[in-house]
Amino acid sequence: MLTNTKERKEKCVIIGSGPAGYTAAIYTSRADLEPLVIEGVQPGGQLTTTTDIDNFPGYPKGVNGNIMMDDLKEQSLRFGARCLPDLVTNVDFSVYPLLVNLSDGTEIKADSVILATGASARYLGLESEEKFKGSGVSACATCDGFFYKNTQVAVVGGGDTAAEESIYLSKLASKVFMIVREDYLMASRPMIKRLNKIENIEIFYEHTVKEVVGDLAVESILVNDNKNNKEIKLDVDGIFVAIGHKPNSDLFKSYIDLNEEGYVKTQPETSITNIPGVFACGDLKDPRYKQAITAAASGCKAAMDAEKFLSENNC
Repeated sequence: MLTNTKERKEKCVIIGSGPAGYTAAIYTSRADLEPLVIEGVQPGGQLTTTTDIDNFPGYPKGVNGNIMMDDLKEQSLRFGARCLPDLVTNVDFSVYPLLVNLSDGTEIKADSVILATGASARYLGLESEEKFKGSGVSACATCDGFFYKNTQVAVVGGGDTAAEESIYLSKLASKVFMIVREDYLMASRPMIKRLNKIENIEIFYEHTVKEVVGDLAVESILVNDNKNNKEIKLDVDGIFVAIGHKPNSDLFKSYIDLNEEGYVKTQPETSITNIPGVFACGDLKDPRYKQAITAAASGCKAAMDAEKFLSENNC
């Protein structure tokens, strides 16, 4: 365990500790950069809220999300990475060395910074929804859909993401209920055409989820018919919330170029941001794929870009 001091100097600071952050730590530590990983409020990231992961290479029998993150962390520590379970409260990328401030008052002067803070799925905000996260409530059909073969599931949302999730799940589940708040789909026209051709998808327009019901896992959802002002019950084993993601970029927005949705912009095919010495990886810069394997791959890119930057600048 690393002991805090109030001022410190580092070659490489990694902010975030999901697949992208830990992979960046593996690569930078093997390059003898002795990275300092600031793990944040949820060490391991979103995958620590997932039960079993079946689609990450190298785990033929699947793996628990917490175990996989522990494995990645352990691998980074083996090569000299240092992990600090602290929170970054402020950064200043207008100066060099770059400044990173922690919640305990520590100020870090860094020659390079890798941003790996991810993106948070938007949820409905229901107390019952929170109760069943990882036990029937998910925000990723690609990650968790396999566990709902031949069952009934619900997808909340009416945009392209919800449509994609529903189409994917329709190949696995016996029935997919789409819960759409509006009286129309916000998805693109080609996506709507695809939806309309799938017989086991049923769309509930002008409906909202009121409660997720179950004992140890999800058993049903209570849905309000907003048009007729009545409540219905749908028996489902899983509910997939597909109402978007919010990239965790607020801390950096004064310095780093973001797109309209708040995702970090990088130079094509790289992790390089508009600030020299600052690199971005994982879901923080990925509005499309949002998978552990793609996050890990971009963590590798960020580490290699950071190593090249430090070498060229004799840091």
